[in-house]
Amino acid sequence: MLTLIKNAEIYAPEKLGKTDILLAGGKIILLGENIELPERLSAKIIDAEGLMLTPGFIDAHVHIAGAGGEGGPASRTPELQLSDMIKAGVTTVVGCLGTDGITRSVESVLMKVKSLRAEGVSAWMYTGSYQVPTPSITGDIARDITLIEEVIGVGEVAISDHRSSVPSVDELTRITAHARVAGMIGGKAGIVNIHMGDAKDPFSPLYRVVENSELTLRQFLPTHINRNDYIFEDAKKYAMHGYVDITTSSYPYFPEYEIKPSKALKQLLDAGVPSEHITFTSDACGSLPGFDPVSGELIRLESGLPSSNLRELRDAVADEKISLETALQVLTSNPARILKLKQKGKIAPGMDADLLLLDKNFEIHSVFAMGILLLENYILLKKGAYER
Repeated sequence: MLTLIKNAEIYAPEKLGKTDILLAGGKIILLGENIELPERLSAKIIDAEGLMLTPGFIDAHVHIAGAGGEGGPASRTPELQLSDMIKAGVTTVVGCLGTDGITRSVESVLMKVKSLRAEGVSAWMYTGSYQVPTPSITGDIARDITLIEEVIGVGEVAISDHRSSVPSVDELTRITAHARVAGMIGGKAGIVNIHMGDAKDPFSPLYRVVENSELTLRQFLPTHINRNDYIFEDAKKYAMHGYVDITTSSYPYFPEYEIKPSKALKQLLDAGVPSEHITFTSDACGSLPGFDPVSGELIRLESGLPSSNLRELRDAVADEKISLETALQVLTSNPARILKLKQKGKIAPGMDADLLLLDKNFEIHSVFAMGILLLENYILLKKGAYER
């Protein structure tokens, strides 16, 4: 079945204007004005007049198999539901383990990746967890990255946090070098996703790795950089040379500490950070704990949703006056390039047909994943197994 979308205002993420787009076999096969098909060809035709067409969102840090546990067994978070992903416009997800690399396994993340793929969306994962030495599937992170198609890097490895295993510079260097070589051999990003904690001077371990090796800052993707004002100020300098990831779901749970993601994006751009260095991720299904700064006791626990990405994209455009073309990069072309997801993140012939139709209020009208409609005319068409 061919699908022809007519009269949409296309952001690829760069603005292409009002253009028709033809989909077939899960791919974008043609862009052009007034595309007409021979009568002998059967096609679903969608009139998208008044709607914006964008790439599907890439949420590159989600605890897809569940996470948490900082508050005891009852605080373990559930796994990602397919419907939450679709309703948020996320067509590609990258899963990670997180804090609990003790009672949860990397294997469970891999099986959730396979489950999501079977249900019609795109998914990859990081091997490892907060802890160093990092858990793996094959017994070696490099073998995981090289041999397992779904594994694209290592993470999230925790630094500058009281929940980390306080890895030494030598340990971080070996992990990063190991991941880089595995990425080269396996044709993957081989990137190390870094959990940034609350400690002062949080980026110093990463700078020291680079100073003491032949590695570069672009081998890391540090996340949660908007968790407080002093980390964010350091991130402005770090992001001139390396990548940074803004967590969207922790706001508004901790407004007294967090930099609102849309404002963080604006401030980074105003500081001269290249837009290509910035990503948004939701950290969905992970726990969002609050600890007493004196006693260290857990005093609050929340969990986020993938929908936070769309909310912050909308606010970046509406409130911070960032162009839609620039704002879209952080959820589409940037993560695709950084993570080497070569068929994702752009609207162009030959790319995967992962697409969103948005109305003028940034409500999701339709979601295509690999050319298949999963949400149409604001109505969810697909749910995951066991979802009611």
